[in-house]
Order: sequence, then C-alpha cells, then structure tokens
Amino acid sequence: MPITNKQVTEYGFLRQLYADSYFPDHVLDKGSAILVRLCERVEAERPSDLAALYGLTHAATEAFNLLEADFEAAGSGIETVAREAIAEDFAFVAAAYGFTGADVEELIAPREW
Repeated sequence: MPITNKQVTEYGFLRQLYADSYFPDHVLDKGSAILVRLCERVEAERPSDLAALYGLTHAATEAFNLLEADFEAAGSGIETVAREAIAEDFAFVAAAYGFTGADVEELIAPREW
C-alpha cells in the first residue's frame, strides 16, 4: 500500500545517519523500511487513539531491536546519535498522522538500544 501522507512521502527517514559513514547504508535501509512499514500500517489501520498508535510503534521498535545485530556485524551500533535520530523519526511519524500529544519515550518504550 503506497503512503498517501504528503509529509511522510517527502520526508527522509534516518537522513542524519545516512550522512555519517559510521552507520552502514545497507543497515539504515532496513531501518528506513521499518519506518515506512510503520507509516503504511498507520494509514491502513488508522489508530483511533494513542494506545492504538503505541501498539504499532512498539512493534516497529521491536523490529529496530533486531537490527542491533546487523549494526554490530557491520562494525557500527545504535548509540546516542542513532537513538536520538530514530526517536525523532518516530515522533515525526506520530505528528504527521495527527498524534501531536504522543510521548516519544512511550512511542519507543520496548527499545533495547
């Protein structure tokens, strides 16, 4: 399902990380895909409240947890800069779909990074 939200289609997920050679593009591509799938799920499922949105973002966060091994295998990791960039992108997604009151820490609550 193609994303219809114009803000999202024009946004570059993880762009700050792509600009840093410490983070391998092939792993960042997987992270960007997780965020795109999150947007597709938000558009398809249309969560009616924050609890429903948090359910979707928690699933996406758990997918990011699995990427840690890919980062480590490539000599990288989800460290402070990456944590902040990923959290900002989750906050962007929430705001882009009208959930301006979403708590960033709750969006990514199951994170292991």
